[in-house]
Amino acid sequence: MKTTDQIQQEIIDEFRLFDDWMDKYAMIIEQGNSLKPLDEIYKTPDNIIQGCQSRVWLQTDYRDGRLFFQAESDALIVKGLLALVLRIFNDRTPDEILATDLHFMKEIGLTEHLSPTRANGLLAVIKQIRFYAMAYKAKEAAK
Repeated sequence: MKTTDQIQQEIIDEFRLFDDWMDKYAMIIEQGNSLKPLDEIYKTPDNIIQGCQSRVWLQTDYRDGRLFFQAESDALIVKGLLALVLRIFNDRTPDEILATDLHFMKEIGLTEHLSPTRANGLLAVIKQIRFYAMAYKAKEAAK
């Protein structure tokens, strides 16, 4: 299995193929199209990420010491951003998630090209993923 840094490097390399941000946005949308639709039973208030301009749901499973995420948004760009983040964090241990320095966003120039509300929403998703990692790590330590 690839490390989170290796996956981030893959994302960086994929984005370096494009100079124009319209092409990069198209790639982000394409990434979102790869997300499996979230089952309606998970589209609950408990799974909504607060702080996002668009509606974003994040569903988490913890199996065999690893976290698995499913997410969906009603906005195409946001859905693509979710797909990128989940590529990095899906099927990871809590320790791996907490130790990951997310540098791909800065490397590809994403932080400069997102509106402040989208950037805040993306940070809210990342914060929630890290929160789940901390919670499951604490739960395991308490056993």
